[in-house]
Amino acid sequence: MKKTFAKLDKILLIVMILLCVISLIMVFSSSSISAILRYNKSSTYFFIKQLIFFVVALIGGIVVLKIPTKWYKSISWLLILGITGVLIILLLKGKITNNAQSWFYFLGFAIQPSEFAKSITIIFMATYYSVLVRKKTDNVLLYLIPLSVVGIVGLLILMQPDFGSAAILLAIAFCIFISVPIEKSKLPKIVMIVGIGLVLLLGVLLYSGTEILNSEQMNRFTFKNPCQRYKESTGYQVCNGFIAINNGGLTGVGIGKSTQKYMYLPESHTDFIFAILIEELGLLMGLFVLALYAILLYRILKIAKGAYNLRNSILAYGTFWFFAFHIIINLCGMLAILPLTGVPLPLMSYGGSSTINFIIMIFVCERVAIENKDAKYQSELKKLTN
Repeated sequence: MKKTFAKLDKILLIVMILLCVISLIMVFSSSSISAILRYNKSSTYFFIKQLIFFVVALIGGIVVLKIPTKWYKSISWLLILGITGVLIILLLKGKITNNAQSWFYFLGFAIQPSEFAKSITIIFMATYYSVLVRKKTDNVLLYLIPLSVVGIVGLLILMQPDFGSAAILLAIAFCIFISVPIEKSKLPKIVMIVGIGLVLLLGVLLYSGTEILNSEQMNRFTFKNPCQRYKESTGYQVCNGFIAINNGGLTGVGIGKSTQKYMYLPESHTDFIFAILIEELGLLMGLFVLALYAILLYRILKIAKGAYNLRNSILAYGTFWFFAFHIIINLCGMLAILPLTGVPLPLMSYGGSSTINFIIMIFVCERVAIENKDAKYQSELKKLTN
């Protein structure tokens, strides 16, 4: 284990731990009131559950460190087919919460399959394209199989309906696809096929009669100037988020002293945890957290660029976009720059499925970092022996 630890990207690991510690503090502070008043639970209810999520994720991460990424090839199809099946069952048997059929409930814990679909998509596309590029195939259609599979997964998530998760999933898949080295002569044909596919998909959605987004979720697209609609559902939460940020100033009102968590922000420990953080700890602390995110993204991107093969490069590159899209969409939704979609802030918002996936994917990147160092050592050793 000491040898493994020596090869880790320690800066990435430290940043992850710092974000997790800040998360635990803020989940406890932001949820203590709503746990009592809204859920009739103890003030530490969400804090304890979030602590359990972190412990489970860290144990899973340690296991991931021991698994060579070349083994992912043998399970990637099983994972993507498995999550597709789970999403179909979810639409048939899942429980509706907040107008979306997105969760299974087991032993008091909510499991959100769409979060696992994002990490599985990264693993699936990484292993598929690494094999395909190595074979140097001339069949253009083979390059589009992962997009078709992920498109089906995204459609199942959209039908829940969960627009935010579906958008992030498809955005991750697109960013991975354009990063794959494809001969320029094949690009026009690929673009044409993808374009036809999108038109057909749009036609199916328009004429199927399926309500992809319900009226409440459609209202979220009315997001600008939220404080002008304070008494309406389209402005109430975001405007209260603005009030929390304004209350905080540079240094905050003090830990545990937020006023907006007193049911003004019903999602204070999930979607709006960053607003509560600024209210209690101030803008300076908010900037510090943003700096931690910037360092985290930089270290992941550095691991991706240092990867010795395409599979590992896509694993880290996909993780970069996995985090980046969540950070951008959560913060922009909170600031009324984008519609509010209920996307969690990585390693900060309360949530079991998202927390576990974020931490596991960081450890996948750490595994890539280990293999990068092993490959570099073997290369240098070979030069010395020749």
